[in-house]
Amino acid sequence: MSAAAPRSSGADERFRFADEASRPAVASQPWRILLVDDEPEVHKITRLALEGFTHDGRGSELLSAYSAREGAELMRTTADVALVLLDVVMESDDAGLKLARTIRTELHNHQTRIVLRTGQPGMAPERDIVTNYDVDDYKLKTELTVPKLYSTVVASLRGFKEVKRIERVVEERTATIVEMNKTLTTIN
Repeated sequence: MSAAAPRSSGADERFRFADEASRPAVASQPWRILLVDDEPEVHKITRLALEGFTHDGRGSELLSAYSAREGAELMRTTADVALVLLDVVMESDDAGLKLARTIRTELHNHQTRIVLRTGQPGMAPERDIVTNYDVDDYKLKTELTVPKLYSTVVASLRGFKEVKRIERVVEERTATIVEMNKTLTTIN
């Protein structure tokens, strides 16, 4: 479609049309995706599945950790990790769950999307996990085909991007309010 769809006036102006939303952003840093899993084969397969992955005009950088402890250290030292693909059972039956809690509560990171991946669903029942942990998705390793992994990663990156956008808006509005308060204080 070469002609742009006409825009209606009023409240509809805040919505973007599909052709506008699908335009890639200016290429910048790659999306940082952290894979935390104690199985080297899972790292190898995930790297192959995401080889050449791009979204919104950006490539991807896949970081690897083989334990929850390594994952926590990478989260502490690496900026802008957009997504964590996190195994539940590693050095302990709940190592991944503990890492998810660490990311949210100790590191105060609510931007990074967390997708739990498990090969042992009986150890971490999905309903309990999504109710009691601040994670964005729960997948069985056996159900994550290449197309489903791709869809999961894209949806997670969209969520990360939206959280970052909302935080920027809040910061801008907060700065505006602070400036207005300074002005009012000076006037008074």
